[in-house]
Amino acid sequence: MRSTIFLIILAIAVPTYADTAALYKTKCAMCHGATGNGDTAVGKKMGIKPFASDAVQKQTDAQLIDIITKGKGKMTAFGGKLSADEIKALASHIRTFAKK
Repeated sequence: MRSTIFLIILAIAVPTYADTAALYKTKCAMCHGATGNGDTAVGKKMGIKPFASDAVQKQTDAQLIDIITKGKGKMTAFGGKLSADEIKALASHIRTFAKK
């Protein structure tokens, strides 16, 4: 019984990958691109580093969360627009762009 309740709470509280991918698409892809390469017109203009780059992947999760929350350079701050869980999910999603 306890494990069932825990799983239900976990399912409600943690955004799924599909939710995170949709969130990325609506909030991030316009600048960072669908592949995270920053290959959009805005991304090129702003000199966005690809998410797969060492410069991005070497950052800690806390650093990524801080950047998403507060913004960086010309990047919009999402702290007042997204929940803490959504921001954490996006930081984790950035890791999926790492070189394989």
